[in-house]
Amino acid sequence: MKKLLFFVCSCLMVVSSFSQQATHTIRSGEIWPDDQGIHINAHGGGILKYNDTYYWFGEHKSDHTSDALVGVTCYASTDLVNWRNCGVALSVSDERGSDIERGCILERPKVIYNKVTKKFCMWFHLELKGRGYDAARYGVAVANRPEGPYKFLYSQRANAGTWPIGFGQQELAVLDTLDASHFQEWTPAWRKAIDEGLLVRRDFGTGQMSRDMTLFIDDDGKAYHIFSSEENLTLHIAELTGDYLHHTGRYTRVAPAGHNEAPAIFKHEGTYWMITSGCTGWAPNEARMFSAPSIWGPWTQHPNPCRGPKAEITFGGQSTYILPIGDQYIFMADIWRPRHPSDARYIWLPIEFEDGKPIVRWRDEWEVGK
Repeated sequence: MKKLLFFVCSCLMVVSSFSQQATHTIRSGEIWPDDQGIHINAHGGGILKYNDTYYWFGEHKSDHTSDALVGVTCYASTDLVNWRNCGVALSVSDERGSDIERGCILERPKVIYNKVTKKFCMWFHLELKGRGYDAARYGVAVANRPEGPYKFLYSQRANAGTWPIGFGQQELAVLDTLDASHFQEWTPAWRKAIDEGLLVRRDFGTGQMSRDMTLFIDDDGKAYHIFSSEENLTLHIAELTGDYLHHTGRYTRVAPAGHNEAPAIFKHEGTYWMITSGCTGWAPNEARMFSAPSIWGPWTQHPNPCRGPKAEITFGGQSTYILPIGDQYIFMADIWRPRHPSDARYIWLPIEFEDGKPIVRWRDEWEVGK
């Protein structure tokens, strides 16, 4: 009897594990097995489409730590449901003191393809080993093939020695009057000082902090790095050079003192839309949404776009990327499991529009393109 019960349970586990692929549907929050039957390990990720194949890049999470012990993993698919494990696209280093030394924090990798240089360019949030989250850098790597291997190039903070767009003589004169020691955090006066650039001035020489991030290529081929900066209080949008490997020095600020992270951006009928989250550590919170007529703004905040069970906490997840598929857009998010990081789950839901504004409605299951 025990043997029969074990056999039945084993069969049920196998059926459950492969059901998502067998029905060609996406079911958020469930185990999502790859071609080897193993839960996909690509967290905080993004998607690159190259030719007829989609490549999913994400953080490889271990069972008991969110520190980077492996690197960035890559999976490939032609239907966005069945994924082939392509292995490690960017490996951490065993060289002591390396920026990407094993045990560093390497988060939210995104890859874009440069049609001019024919290179695949990877950017990610990087924290140096043993320093917690104080480094606040971005890292850059490059490859000749979408699945890699990627060669790490450098890491640093953003736009050192450069003021953001809109900081003229009047704004700089105000900055000269600000002293951080005169403000108590989270007061109206402090928020106003943040808005006026208190932390921008503090980090002017060393470079602006760069944490949660994404990449975006506009219709004209220009690329942008969108990231949480100023102690996660303000989002920055920074233009990239023609090779997609550096900043040009041109950047703007979005929602100063708004405390946003996890940016995910897309463009629909000429309007730029961005979904973010608040900053509550690993715990989920209510999604925020912004829109702008230009990548440079002005950006306007809108109510939470989520609809359905647990909409007030983004269905238990946090945004990471928005994937355009023809006229459709897929909202991607992570359900973090900090006590068992490799078991973190994925939320993929289609974006709908009501009264011209995006909404993300919970669905137990759905098929891409339908």
